[in-house]
Amino acid sequence: MTHTGDRMLHEIEEQPDSLADVLARAAPEARRIGAAVRATPPRTVLFAARGTSDHACLYAKYLTEISLGLPAGMMSPSTLTAYAARPDLRDTLVVVVSQSGTSPDLVETAGVARECGAQVLAVTNSPGSPLAFAADHHVDVHAGEELAVAATKTYTAQLLALWLVVDAWRGGDGAAAAAVPSAARQVLSQGDAVRRAADRLRFAERLVVTGRGYAYPTAREAALKIMETSYLPAHAFSGADLLHGPVAMIDRSHPVVAVVPEGIGARAMAPVLERLSGLGADVTVVGGSTSAVGAHDVVLDHGLPEDLAPVVDVIALQQLAHTMAVARGLDPDAPRGLSKATATW
Repeated sequence: MTHTGDRMLHEIEEQPDSLADVLARAAPEARRIGAAVRATPPRTVLFAARGTSDHACLYAKYLTEISLGLPAGMMSPSTLTAYAARPDLRDTLVVVVSQSGTSPDLVETAGVARECGAQVLAVTNSPGSPLAFAADHHVDVHAGEELAVAATKTYTAQLLALWLVVDAWRGGDGAAAAAVPSAARQVLSQGDAVRRAADRLRFAERLVVTGRGYAYPTAREAALKIMETSYLPAHAFSGADLLHGPVAMIDRSHPVVAVVPEGIGARAMAPVLERLSGLGADVTVVGGSTSAVGAHDVVLDHGLPEDLAPVVDVIALQQLAHTMAVARGLDPDAPRGLSKATATW
């Protein structure tokens, strides 16, 4: 007998195993490609995606700029497709990320980027997809079939695959990633804390999700998951941007979820949390123990370095989105008006 949200919940709980599959099956190709790019490195890196995969690209953008010291940016596929722009992309690596690999504008973006001189890497969960064949290189993330409309395990598989590519590119041995599956299990074990947080947030009419650095893509993905499963307006801001205007809308009826893993991003978030506290805001921290001090916070002491933490931290926020939706009497497996693959042009 199935219950509301069972499909999404099952796929959330599969992630320790699916991430182990990434390490066993996707890592060799990801690391081969990273080493190949390192041999003839580009001067710039551009990323293209839609929806959840766009947040995976934003994470990889941080990795590229911080650990490789290369300028990186997010492409607007419509400039190449709808507007027919033809920029000079020589000495550029274009990374196109898509779960299905079938979105027409992303397939066209890959083809046009190659015509404009770019080297193109596709990251998908579908090795036989049009996008996989349109690229110079392809990483199959081996996440397995994902049935729930809200992407969970494909997203974390994308993050880990992108980390493996970048790590090989910077000359790493990938050893740090071995701890990811066990860290994912540690996050899943915090289900009681997540339920307490969901009980506080389930009646919200709107909320803000925030983070800095590597945690910012996690905040954006969390907001998306909450919007598509609970139909709740959820705004995502970097901690820095939140203080430049949006903080004016924060009050007790406008709760905040702050994603604060240990590391530099946590130190950068400290003044943000202090400012929110001064405003009397209802803040739920999801992250390391040094920042999570409230009784309703979700502590994630998995021990991963800051650049790998997003791969597993988002699991707690997926649980939060699922739990909130069910508590609000909604079915997170069947969001209104959404399908698994969305065609864009």
